[in-house]
Amino acid sequence: MNALNDLLETNGYLVIDGAMGTELFAAGLTSGDSPELWNVENPEAVQAVHRAYVAAGSDIILTNTFGGTRFRMKLHKLQDRVDEINQAATANARLAADEVERTVLVAGSMGPTGELLFPLGELSAQEAQEGFAEQAAALTAGGADLLWLETLSSLEEMEAGVKGAQSVSDLPIVVTMSYDTAGRTMMGVTGTEMGARLAELGVSATGANCGANLADTESAVTQIKEANGGLPVVSKGNAGIPVWVGSDLHYDGTPEIMAAHAYRLRQAGISIIGSCCGSTPEHIAYISAVLKGEKPVPDVEPPVGTQTNPQRENGGTRRRRRNRD
Repeated sequence: MNALNDLLETNGYLVIDGAMGTELFAAGLTSGDSPELWNVENPEAVQAVHRAYVAAGSDIILTNTFGGTRFRMKLHKLQDRVDEINQAATANARLAADEVERTVLVAGSMGPTGELLFPLGELSAQEAQEGFAEQAAALTAGGADLLWLETLSSLEEMEAGVKGAQSVSDLPIVVTMSYDTAGRTMMGVTGTEMGARLAELGVSATGANCGANLADTESAVTQIKEANGGLPVVSKGNAGIPVWVGSDLHYDGTPEIMAAHAYRLRQAGISIIGSCCGSTPEHIAYISAVLKGEKPVPDVEPPVGTQTNPQRENGGTRRRRRNRD
């Protein structure tokens, strides 16, 4: 049984949720504190964020466990509480998902380790795999419907995450990487390379999240779709680009910009769509309404990114202008 494929077959496409971190900061989380600890110390606030995204139309909500591996939890001296915190996070999301009559899937979020793998760093692939396995086991035990590896940059860490999750869980696995300048990840991986490698690893969906700008995210998911052997493709790009307004950091991707972006993705055959950093339930509600045809597609020009023109041979140097929306 694959809950993700079943819901995709029923709905045709799925809307994911938006950002968790910025919503928790708005609720009082202090910079430097652990968002994951709020799953046990302030569960009502976490549940409120999940409920808001469900009400906005999300078919999938991600648990508040992006930094839930032992590697990231160690930064807050919480490495001995991986099971407790990940299971509590899953329970918080499960509560919000099960309050509505329609099917809403809970995806166990698994972010990067924050370490460089050997030989670039000291973390071995085996250690990374074990850390991902520990988190995946806790999310599975907590009642997640699928596991969601996100914001990865290297193929080696991606493979360690997938193999670690597969070693302890039979849940469907979704993997997304973050694409930055010139349409590559921080470690230089292209959408084509990612899509081809994941097609060999037995995951259920692949795609992109976060990223430098919407244009390069759109380019990356198109490449992934062409290379991943027909798997569903995910896009969960940031709500534009962060800009300082006085002493506050705001993302300049309005709900209209993100809804137009989502419509372009859907037209390109992307079937799992949401938003990442800087997005709110308002963004997701607008995306959902446009994809359902309840609102007209906003008249927003497609952004222009930093991706090198893929049609040029020999690593052509012409680049498109970076868009600030």
